Amino acid sequence: MTMIVVNIFEAKAKLSQFIEAIERGERVLICKRNRPVAELRAVAPARSDPRPIGLAKGRLDVPDAFFEPLPDEFIGAFYGEDAGRRHWKVAENTPTGRYPKRAPRGRGRRR
Repeated sequence: MTMIVVNIFEAKAKLSQFIEAIERGERVLICKRNRPVAELRAVAPARSDPRPIGLAKGRLDVPDAFFEPLPDEFIGAFYGEDAGRRHWKVAENTPTGRYPKRAPRGRGRRR
């Protein structure tokens, strides 16, 4: 496999020629002021045959507890039901319904 090294100006002028070279299996390294910034190469072909099913059979063990229903407290937490805990990071759960005010961070002029 060979690599073609070109500057941006030449890459813009001869893009179609470089694409043909890429189809033949070559790579094109594009430089800006003689420093590499990008590489053009062929895209791997898409899979045409379907993936086989069952390659991990016998390698994975799912416990029976995985299929049991979740506890009510856990499900309630998803729907915002408070289980005696305060969630201060969300504005709706604060007593005022707003985030607490913070002191301004100084990026202004100091005197």
